[in-house]
Amino acid sequence: MSETILLILALALVIDRVVGDPDWLWARVPHPVVFFGKAIGFLDGRLNRDDLEDGARKRRGVVTIVLLLVLSAWFGHLLHRLFAAFGPLGFLLEAVLVAVFLAQKSLADHVRRVAEGLRQGGLEGGRAAVSMIVGRDPKTLDEPAVCRAAIESLAENFSDGVVAPAFWYAVAGLPGLLAYKMLNTADSMIGHKSPKYLHFGWASARLDDLANLPAARLSILLIAAGALIRSGARAARDALTVALRDHGLHRSPNSGWPEAAMAGALDLQLAGPRIYGGVKVSEPMINGPGRAVATSKDIDAGIAVFYGACTVMTAAVVAIAMI
Repeated sequence: MSETILLILALALVIDRVVGDPDWLWARVPHPVVFFGKAIGFLDGRLNRDDLEDGARKRRGVVTIVLLLVLSAWFGHLLHRLFAAFGPLGFLLEAVLVAVFLAQKSLADHVRRVAEGLRQGGLEGGRAAVSMIVGRDPKTLDEPAVCRAAIESLAENFSDGVVAPAFWYAVAGLPGLLAYKMLNTADSMIGHKSPKYLHFGWASARLDDLANLPAARLSILLIAAGALIRSGARAARDALTVALRDHGLHRSPNSGWPEAAMAGALDLQLAGPRIYGGVKVSEPMINGPGRAVATSKDIDAGIAVFYGACTVMTAAVVAIAMI
């Protein structure tokens, strides 16, 4: 971690916190992740043929993700060298690019719309808003389930949409950030366990789990810090206690950490049985002793904890750079 990289990251976190993802901009120009998706889709269409055996699909999937990671890291290296040639202007340009790959304000805004939807449009309003951020069937959700889904999405995406890209940029600069975002996009596109992608997307899914491992663990400390700011020492202690105790109740090796920490911070039950595409996923409730009924006020509280965690992360980056 160089001082320059950390200072760029700190500025990027501030830019993302204030500006977020302006709709007017991405309505006119494609978001960089769109190009990642096109590259993944191109190789998927060329290499993931229906007539292949499982072993061949897996090998081609490994080649696909390795090639994509190498190309994205190489492109990140070229961009960094280009920005470095412009001095202070390049410093600012790189910070803006890093901010594009962070999701503080946009994530909070999307989750806040769920609470606003419930208040203004009732259950149907909440269902419509939450359907934009989660994959579960909104028609199966009552109001507490809508609130839980929004809070779970907030916690999970804090880890892989804020902490993880910041972590990999701090560790490996633009090559690390772009490689991580390519991997994360590949996991969302080809990493699921459908017949077509069970083997072809195996390497992408496993590497994504590995890449998100540090951020998931770090996120519980940040969520606890956010809980400390909002509610005091007991909420922070509960966030850590529940995360360490209940993270393994989640089907994901990483998502359970921030979701359990948020459950403890809010004294709320999260996860549990859910329906995706008509298929019921039976899981135990995280933080079983917590409150069973979530409300829109809990969404507000979760956003407050989230923003507290983001503030602590930014302050920590600045402090490490100064040290």
